[in-house]
Amino acid sequence: MFPEEASYLAKVAFFREKVTIYPVSCEVLANGRSDIEWLEAVLAGGARIVQLRDKHSDDLTLYRKALVFREKTREAGALFIVNNRVDIALLAKADGVHLGNKDLPVQEVRKLVPEYIIGVSCNTPEQAATAKSRGASYFNIGPLFATATKKNLAQFLGPDAIRTFASLCDLPFTVMGGVKLEHVQALAAIGARRIAVVTAVTQAKDIAAETRRWIEAIDRASVH
Repeated sequence: MFPEEASYLAKVAFFREKVTIYPVSCEVLANGRSDIEWLEAVLAGGARIVQLRDKHSDDLTLYRKALVFREKTREAGALFIVNNRVDIALLAKADGVHLGNKDLPVQEVRKLVPEYIIGVSCNTPEQAATAKSRGASYFNIGPLFATATKKNLAQFLGPDAIRTFASLCDLPFTVMGGVKLEHVQALAAIGARRIAVVTAVTQAKDIAAETRRWIEAIDRASVH
């Protein structure tokens, strides 16, 4: 079933054409709900991609969690990305991995997993400009605004960075960092139609309903 058996090009096309909200898990900010409960809810809300981000579990726990994520995303026909852990992504047969600037080099990971979607975080124009040549499938622009998931940061890019970064690389991109529902229309107007979110969804009273609200808002904003 799509997307696990799909080709790399088909998965990238799916990412480019179908992904709007990009939910990222964070169990410690989910008001007592587990990553699996979060996963089931965002998929029920219509998410077409999910990222497993867990920096606290031991390796065995994370591996077992990733297997559940793979099973449930397969059933839903959604892409499954693992944050930073290439080993876990491989073992769980994920669709891809997202790498930060202190993670393994994108170009080396690309040699290891040529058919994986690889996302890369870009905090500077220079990182965006080299994302494609390094082997990324997509890049993330952020953090745009102050966010609870990034501690000890004093500088945020702001929405103006979207035009600058996007002009330097023709890969599809996501935006992230403190984005709220009320930002969607303005962000879409400057080209951002794939929005990665953590607390906006994890802390919602009804995660599935909030996921649907974001998808509908991005869809509405993107047609204008």
